[in-house]
Amino acid sequence: MVDNHGLLPTKAIREEYALGIVMLFPSLKDPYSKKGYEHFYDAASSTGYISWRLKTVQRKARQGSALPPNGSTDLSPGGGPDFQRTVNVERQLDGDACQGAMSLLNHTTDNQPQLIFQKMRETFQHRQNLVNDPGRSVDILSTFPRFLDTKGLVDQDFTLLFGDETSSNLLQKWDVYFKPNVIKEAKQLTQTPELRRLVQSAESPTGSDLNEPTTYDQEMASLLLLLHLLPPPLGGPKSPKISASDAVERLVVFHKSCCSLEEHLRNQQGRQPYLLAVGRQKSKIDSFYIAMDKHLIP
Repeated sequence: MVDNHGLLPTKAIREEYALGIVMLFPSLKDPYSKKGYEHFYDAASSTGYISWRLKTVQRKARQGSALPPNGSTDLSPGGGPDFQRTVNVERQLDGDACQGAMSLLNHTTDNQPQLIFQKMRETFQHRQNLVNDPGRSVDILSTFPRFLDTKGLVDQDFTLLFGDETSSNLLQKWDVYFKPNVIKEAKQLTQTPELRRLVQSAESPTGSDLNEPTTYDQEMASLLLLLHLLPPPLGGPKSPKISASDAVERLVVFHKSCCSLEEHLRNQQGRQPYLLAVGRQKSKIDSFYIAMDKHLIP
């Protein structure tokens, strides 16, 4: 399986191999289970011998063990949150000039967006140095509080870090290539009520009124389908495996527009960032925020 499909085969592939095992060796079939091969792989819970074995192979690969000769997954260091990318942005400030720009940012009024974007651009390299410093990265929002009141600054930093072509690549290909294939693969999974609702919403025409107010619109539903397709994170003694449904709730949290955002932040639990979707109902989201450390980033 790893030779042909890499270290992260889809649920459909895993289930196909589990079925193949009991077809080749009928004596291994479980007569008391629904399909007879759930002990090898159960798509509903992503458990079974195949899942356990894949975790072992993935763990050894991360520890530096040799990959299978035909393995299709490249695990060489080339990304991730700890990867320090080389950034070449013109007109970057340092020293006293950088400190002066940061002071100006903290005292500039909201009605000067052009100046805010300019000074945030000129201090980008200094901000990257903070991000890559484990002891100072937690101070980003207090050092650059304009992230909290100026929409578009995160997008500007992302573009400066990855370039115009890379930053727009996903959006350009999503509707034409990625989304149809995500929906197609999701239909091959074992269907649960939640998965069926997401597929139905993802296939609905743009702008159509959904009858189910608890389902996200077409674009968000198609993105959330990825959480059902991607394998769950490897669990450990302190980080038990979570289901796809739990992953959805940890990635996007719906908040009714008539309720207080401040109260939501006060009741926030956990430290992982998430998207806060604000609107009248899930199918009609008015705005999104990144919720992090009891702050909202527009």
